[in-house]
Amino acid sequence: MNDVTLEAGDRAAALAEVKAMLRLVSVEEDALIAALAETALGLAEQFIGQALIAREMRDVLPVSAAWQRLAYAPVRSIGAVAAVDFTVVGGAALASEAYAIDIDAAGDGWVRVIDAGGAGRVAVTFVAGLADGWGAIPTPIRQGAVLLAAHLFTERDAASAVPAAVTALWRPFRRMALGLRVRAC
Repeated sequence: MNDVTLEAGDRAAALAEVKAMLRLVSVEEDALIAALAETALGLAEQFIGQALIAREMRDVLPVSAAWQRLAYAPVRSIGAVAAVDFTVVGGAALASEAYAIDIDAAGDGWVRVIDAGGAGRVAVTFVAGLADGWGAIPTPIRQGAVLLAAHLFTERDAASAVPAAVTALWRPFRRMALGLRVRAC
């Protein structure tokens, strides 16, 4: 899984924004608030269908000569493509002529395997993300994550609905996957 884990500087910035929203000055619950900020950022990624902070990711795909889309976008770079089987977690890297890669104008990463050497699946390592860090995330997305983290903190003992403003802030950035993860050659 490609969970959101903020680096120290981004974690501190997220913590500061959520604490400002909550009007908190004590440090007693900083770890909880930072964890809630990461959770909110992960939920934002799921809602908008994009990785927010650039990081290395891994996607495992079935071997296919057809182009297959990587699970996360926007893709910045595609690195290793390795053959994997059902008994091995890692795998041997494929030679560059054994596969083809592409990143389209929408930021989707694509891979097709020409020769997997008998493997049934490939693991693709790539970097995806909309921003380089917390401060570079578009303000509405970041504000929605702050609002959600603050809500999760204040309502942790209740089952109240998430504020509608959260999804209203995120909706303009939402990417919908309307088709399969395969494209025509």
